[in-house]
Parts: sequence; structure tokens; C-alpha cells
Amino acid sequence: MNSTPNASWHTRFTAVFARPWLGVLSRSMAAILGGYALAATCAMFFAVALPIARDQAVLTGMLVAIALCACAALWAFATRTALRAWVGILMPTALFWLGTAVMRAGA
Repeated sequence: MNSTPNASWHTRFTAVFARPWLGVLSRSMAAILGGYALAATCAMFFAVALPIARDQAVLTGMLVAIALCACAALWAFATRTALRAWVGILMPTALFWLGTAVMRAGA
């Protein structure tokens, strides 16, 4: 790490996250925590959005959520950076949550 007093914040930030184990830790957390959040919001969205019987909508949402959680784990380690992994998982999570909120407000 650059220890000169005039080192910019960007240089210090880059030096800290240049360690490979931090990238792996961040991607692992994105896969585990982000994948769980994505799966949960996906299941919620499908449960309120599908125009079928409620029990069938919940089961369909849960089945899709299992596949989506696996895809989130693959995405976390397939992207170029850990930041892109987090953004790629949290953006659809936020959209599912927003869609669920809109659907529930309209019902």
C-alpha cells in the first residue's frame, strides 16, 4: 500500500482492494447474501404478479427463485470485478422489490 501522505484516496482504495482474497470474499458475499435477496424478492414478485391461483403463483415464484439464486452465484464469479457482481445482483433485486411494492399498492 502506498504510505505517502500525499497519496490520493483512489490510490489507497485501489491498494486495499488489490488483494485477491478481498475480491473473492466480496464475490462470495454477493453470491450468498445477494443471491438470497434476489431469490426472496423474485419469489415475492411472482407471488403477487402472476394471474393464477395464489398457491400456484407462490410455488412458481419459489421454483424460479431457486434457479435465479444459482444464476446469481454464477454471475458473482463470472464478472470482471466484484463491484459489477454486486451491481448485477442488486439491480434486479431492487426492481423485483419495486415491482412487488407497485403490484401490492394496486391490489
